[in-house]
Amino acid sequence: MSAAAVQYAQLQSLADQADAASEREWMIAYMPLVRRAVRALSSHAGAVMECSDMEQVGLMGLLEALRRYGRPDEGFPGYAAMRIRGAILDELRRQDWRPRAARQGAHRLRAAERKLRRQLGREPGRAEVCAALGIDLAEYEQLLCDDCASEFASFDALLAEGTDVAGQQPGPERRAIDAASLARALLALDEREQKVIQLYYEFELNLEEIAQVLDLTAARICQINKRALAKMRSVLEQE
Repeated sequence: MSAAAVQYAQLQSLADQADAASEREWMIAYMPLVRRAVRALSSHAGAVMECSDMEQVGLMGLLEALRRYGRPDEGFPGYAAMRIRGAILDELRRQDWRPRAARQGAHRLRAAERKLRRQLGREPGRAEVCAALGIDLAEYEQLLCDDCASEFASFDALLAEGTDVAGQQPGPERRAIDAASLARALLALDEREQKVIQLYYEFELNLEEIAQVLDLTAARICQINKRALAKMRSVLEQE
């Protein structure tokens, strides 16, 4: 090997070491994003995956975000938070984290709501859904909460579709478009719906904590969330 080649190899090794050191520093700096994501998602799936395992998956999501995005700037935390949540949700889906009974119950609930919506020309009330399914209010609220986690997961996937293109860092224009789209989607919500979405995505509270803040039941929060996400999804899918 020539002297020049040896010198290049040495310089490359030093550069790689510097990159690895910077990467470790950024990982430590943005570790709170991983912890917040785990805290928010553990209420949905803590019985299926240990928080420590979720944290490891979230760290991999953070590392991927750093390598795709490049040097972090003011837009990185939002991008990274979405990649971290997406990584954990992907792993939960891979493990088929919702019991079959919960999935079947959620499917029955959505089917009944769609049918009633067509028949009534409006959103059905709780009593009407209960009557259609032949269940009481307690059973309805359990079905609603079972369905709530999958609603958040599917909405997270929709949001993640715009975070990068072909695995590349989103440019300022792309980030501006995504932010504007989300702003328009939020305008479609009423004040209480906006509050629920803000507490979940911005303050990263779980459903039980949101219920305490708003002095409502977890089932009621699930119902508000379901309606809010449906409205936002409709706006975003038209973008």
